[in-house]
Amino acid sequence: MDNVFGGGWEGASGIIPAMRSAVIVYNPTAGRFSTKPFIKSVVNELKSMGWQAEAAETQSGEHTIELAKQAAREKKDAVFAVGGDGTIGNVVNGLVGSETALGVLPAGTANVWSMELGLRPFTWTRPWVLRKNAAILANAPTHRVDVGLCNRVSFVMWAGIGLDAMAIQALEPRVRIDKFFAAPEYTVSAIWNAAQWSGLNLRLWADEHEVEGRFILAVATNIRHYMGGLSNLSPDAYLDDGLLDLWLFSGSNLGDVLRHAYDLWRGSHVNSDTTRRITFRNLRVEADAPYWIQTDGEARGSAKVAQISVQTHALKLLVPPAGMDLLKNSSSQGIK
Repeated sequence: MDNVFGGGWEGASGIIPAMRSAVIVYNPTAGRFSTKPFIKSVVNELKSMGWQAEAAETQSGEHTIELAKQAAREKKDAVFAVGGDGTIGNVVNGLVGSETALGVLPAGTANVWSMELGLRPFTWTRPWVLRKNAAILANAPTHRVDVGLCNRVSFVMWAGIGLDAMAIQALEPRVRIDKFFAAPEYTVSAIWNAAQWSGLNLRLWADEHEVEGRFILAVATNIRHYMGGLSNLSPDAYLDDGLLDLWLFSGSNLGDVLRHAYDLWRGSHVNSDTTRRITFRNLRVEADAPYWIQTDGEARGSAKVAQISVQTHALKLLVPPAGMDLLKNSSSQGIK
């Protein structure tokens, strides 16, 4: 089989793959339990499978981005991101447009990206999962996938405007003890904000579509799952089709919020007359007052205008076998 990263030399027994290099970027504050004591096992696993691997601990979101950029400048073959969806999103911002691939070793609180790819997340009761996932990705094919761009911030999952961004803004950053109650805490925060809020008057231009209305929530998504992984928001989404899905949820009160949450959980939002889906490449969202924005579960401040677009095939991704159905143009060999 060809080495997906290219390279190698001709030996007496044929092609000998070149040693691949990687940086393991880990967030010590991610998730309910620290992964720090188990990072060495990941380094050892990758080394046993023919990688040159080193670990780097992140100190902040900005530091995470810089570590990924440094790996790309040094032409590392991959960065393995150990953390939650926010950590992964920051690594993406450092790797987008480069030749360095992303490998995801989930160890966060919600781990929606791991659900998408079919990887089990690290927990204290399953510390061996980190090493197992590293083994799965060590020989996984590399594929080019799309990345969203929202006001110059890249995202691999979603960009959200409205209620979800408000809830995240209110919750983050959290101390580790709070992460044991992540789902109920997020729910309480969302309901509390919804009870005091009446939605946003938005004007949107999505390619040839122009929409105006009052919305509880607007989400541009690159993946299928949402709402902590409890909802299959966009069942037909692909990571490599050059498109994003915009979901608009109409409403102006708590009752509308609860109805949409129930529909999302059941999957009936796809046929709801108060929900609309628009597939797009370029989107502009305007409002009369500033609104909160989140990307990949990270608060990104507020703005009156959001420019959202798709960067087609801008990221190399190590794709495990369970994630191959997310690719519209899949090949088990990947790219070279």
